[in-house]
Amino acid sequence: MANTFDREYSSLIKNVLTNGSERITRSGAGTAISDMPILATRHLTKKFETTTAVSGLSISIEEGKITGIIGPNGSGKSTLINLLTGIVGITSGEMLLAGRVPLQRVLSRDMPFYGITRTFQEVRLFEQMSVLDNILVVTTRRSWFPALFENHGAYHMAIAEKVLHRVGIWQFRDKLAVNLSYGQRKLLEIARILAMHEIGKAHIIFFDEPFAGLFPEMSKVVVSVIKELRDKGCAIILVEHNMDLIRELSDTVIVMDSGELLAEGNAATVLSKPEVVEAYLGE
Repeated sequence: MANTFDREYSSLIKNVLTNGSERITRSGAGTAISDMPILATRHLTKKFETTTAVSGLSISIEEGKITGIIGPNGSGKSTLINLLTGIVGITSGEMLLAGRVPLQRVLSRDMPFYGITRTFQEVRLFEQMSVLDNILVVTTRRSWFPALFENHGAYHMAIAEKVLHRVGIWQFRDKLAVNLSYGQRKLLEIARILAMHEIGKAHIIFFDEPFAGLFPEMSKVVVSVIKELRDKGCAIILVEHNMDLIRELSDTVIVMDSGELLAEGNAATVLSKPEVVEAYLGE
């Protein structure tokens, strides 16, 4: 468990992930946080030696909405989600969880505790495990290494079967992940997210270019899964270059340029702004 949390913050996050932030009131303070974003940043900055990849970024992510993050290549999108999921460290600034839990240092191993998970542009799977075992390993409440040796019961198997059917790859359950096609690998990663959501490990979900390289029928599956998770109250963060998909899926759009916030707001409004058209669409 993350040592940055005191007992109150640990209880707050547990309640938020179980009940949704609209039901949570800080003990003793009497202040509801229904209007506070589930995830926000304040002056978030990341420097790599002399290069500033993200500069003083302050944004907010809401539950039950899909937030699209767009920007030209090199705008800082990937660095931002790597910061927010503990892949790289924060230089300065902070994240805020559930409106009141400040984090100035996050580790990727702590993400399930915070209810945060993600996909990757380059899919990351347990290559020498079967499709089924790739799902079973995340259906435990243990950390991943002890989970490798856990005996999984009917409850875990039911979740695995459900999510693999949902993305259409149940028939490949005994196949090693390394032997899947590119599209099947992406669907397995999506199924893993669904499994984590089923057991309460995923409430804030980052999708990093989930449609890249997919056939149209596979893309339809991913679109439906993202909408389903949004409708279940998850906070969805979508990094995507396809503007048609951004328009279809996003409730809110954040536009980055050179590591800074260029625009934020309703998708239709933001995508019609001249500065966005000039910086991102090149028109």
